Amino acid sequence: MMFNAFLTGLLAATAAALPQPLQTRSESGAVETRGSDGGITIVNNMGSDVYLWTTTSDAGSMKTLSSGGGDYTEGWTTNSNGGGISIKMSTSKDKDSVLQFEYTQHDDTLYWDMSSIDLDSSSEFIKSGFTAEPSDSSCRSSTCAAGDADCSEAYQKPDDVNTYSCSLGSSFTLTLG
Repeated sequence: MMFNAFLTGLLAATAAALPQPLQTRSESGAVETRGSDGGITIVNNMGSDVYLWTTTSDAGSMKTLSSGGGDYTEGWTTNSNGGGISIKMSTSKDKDSVLQFEYTQHDDTLYWDMSSIDLDSSSEFIKSGFTAEPSDSSCRSSTCAAGDADCSEAYQKPDDVNTYSCSLGSSFTLTLG
């Protein structure tokens, strides 16, 4: 009897210690899963603050990444309307001239891209450059060098073909500057 109680307690403690995915739902109905399902960390190595919004069916709340190493992490989000997600980044609180990390989940695959479509050629992001690096070495990274206003690894026009795929369990580090 005492052994059964000990074994039950040991199993419960072991299960509690295992990583558990955490799901939260935003006001727009988007579901975010954190834990073993990957996600993105954005690191700001530029000389100015960066403001970002995770956009689903609404713009989402603004987050601020301080200059010189501020960072932000979130898990992959599913849009309640079936569309994709865009993390919009700007050096202005007015959402002027935005760089976007865009993605959509389908089954166990994450389809993603970097978009400079709404980015001014004089943007701090172009002056500083940026790199999206997945944790899975079999996935493609995307790098736009400092000063490259027409970077071929980011969308410049809506009909470009710069969408990549990766396993949903991959994590990304997007380094600005």
